[in-house]
Amino acid sequence: MAGLFEDESAPPAVGASLFGDEPEAPKAVAYRVLARKYRPQTFDDLIGQEALVRTLRNAFAMNRIAHAFMLTGVRGVGKTTTARILARALNCTGPDGQGGPTPDPCGVCENCIAILADRHPDVVEMDAASNTGVEDVREIIEATRFRPLSARMKIFIIDEVHMLSRNAFNALLKTLEEPPPHIKFVLATTEIRKVPVTVLSRCQRFDLRRVAVAELAAHFTRIAQREQVAIAAGAIEHIARAADGSVRDGLSLLDQAIARGTEDDSEISAEMVADMLGLADCSYVFDLMEAVVAGDAAKALTIADGAYERGADLGVLLADLLGLAHLLTRMKSVPGLSASTTLPEAERTRGAALAGMLSIPFLGRLWQMLLKGVQEVEAAPDRRAAAEMILIRLCHVADMPPPGELLRRITEGGGISGPAPASAPPGGGGGARAVANGNGAMMAAAAAPRAITFNDVVALASARRDAILYAHLRQSVHLVRFAPPVIEMRLEPHAPRDLAQKLAALLEAETNRRWTIALSNAPGAPTLDEAEGAAAGAALQSAIDHPLVKAILETFPGAKIEAQAPALDDEPDLPADWAALTPPDELYEGDDE
Repeated sequence: MAGLFEDESAPPAVGASLFGDEPEAPKAVAYRVLARKYRPQTFDDLIGQEALVRTLRNAFAMNRIAHAFMLTGVRGVGKTTTARILARALNCTGPDGQGGPTPDPCGVCENCIAILADRHPDVVEMDAASNTGVEDVREIIEATRFRPLSARMKIFIIDEVHMLSRNAFNALLKTLEEPPPHIKFVLATTEIRKVPVTVLSRCQRFDLRRVAVAELAAHFTRIAQREQVAIAAGAIEHIARAADGSVRDGLSLLDQAIARGTEDDSEISAEMVADMLGLADCSYVFDLMEAVVAGDAAKALTIADGAYERGADLGVLLADLLGLAHLLTRMKSVPGLSASTTLPEAERTRGAALAGMLSIPFLGRLWQMLLKGVQEVEAAPDRRAAAEMILIRLCHVADMPPPGELLRRITEGGGISGPAPASAPPGGGGGARAVANGNGAMMAAAAAPRAITFNDVVALASARRDAILYAHLRQSVHLVRFAPPVIEMRLEPHAPRDLAQKLAALLEAETNRRWTIALSNAPGAPTLDEAEGAAAGAALQSAIDHPLVKAILETFPGAKIEAQAPALDDEPDLPADWAALTPPDELYEGDDE
């Protein structure tokens, strides 16, 4: 049975001809890239797809093989490879030619050999990216009418199926739902959301997951050993991380690293691969993070310059810094991660130390600034300059006092400039949580509550959407005495008779206290509308009497001065916690009279 690590067939031996001529020089064998040379040929060769393999093996064992499969996942995780293994498994006849469908194709029968060589007439592969129309699908539908030429099943593999047009999908629906018994469809896509639901419902769907870094590293190590290439574990780690879960991408990078090689055939080091990938060394990223946390802009720029001279892209360096911020946040949130063997030694030791001294609010702020910074670098005409500006910005906000500290300084009457206290880690401590919860203003008010005014009562009526009460409080009430929980007032004749009761009920509901609203015959103060009108009139007259305004009116005869009406949606400011401004309990004692 063909396996993952299969040697290339040796070229035929060449000797002298019958007439004693010199043997012909052997032709160079075309090089096969690692991604093709080590393409999985059985289900056992697939890495990182245990759920898929287990389901398909059970389906073969129970003879419950679907008529259509939908394989989805990112590039290079094995969608097309799985489709070809399925085609061989369905058509394998075994070494003796008498076998049936099996999850372990033999690799030596005629069908297996032809499918491996991509020349079997009954296994049709179509790239939907270049064949998107209805006519292309109609050719497939027409081909389903005929039985296989030599295989047991006719297999149609449609790659990048999401690229088909809407009409092409519609044309395929009926055949996809009820194909002839000798037909199987295997559809593959990287954009599952673009596939119509009507198509998905007719297929058995398998989501091929990204392959973990540890699995990729182990896989690449085996291949490097098979290729007799000496490569450092750190270099393999770089390649596995850069592959981003794609086996094919990782093998392409491994091919490139081997081709880069060394002059003396020594080991391919992690530094060489980092240079090839344009990555910053792990130590550079940690050094840079420590400089940023310390607010040392000069050191941060020196580290960035060193990385740039080694060939690292500073935009990638910021992205690495962003990844480190995520790692530190995870280590802060899950302390057990520091002892995990899945992390490299540098990340376990230096990462744990950094995570111990930083706070979650600081790391959250760092993440947001780096995320925006990476976007700025991508859009900037000079990537290096943009990255350096981001680093300087990060260093200067590193010693910024946290919101909780700012609130404390304001409430205590101190200034707001200067770094955070030395005893607190960057990003502050518990004080920031109050501001993060949106309660800073309420806490300040509760710490030093001011006296309630009649304007607060009017604002409360507006905030509670009692438009009638709000209007009469402004237009019909002449305030005589305001001494909570007693309000004495004179009402205009047109005011409703139950105005006092409504106002008392509103205040009691808000403060959980009983209020006394007393009506008086004393003149009292002007209504709020009258007071505001008088103030507006005085302001207008003051403007008219201004020498500059008089000069303008003389220069432009017929010009008028008009007061601007307030916006209709303007509402009076309501205290953050109105109940916190209510009088203390002792003011309510003896208020039964």
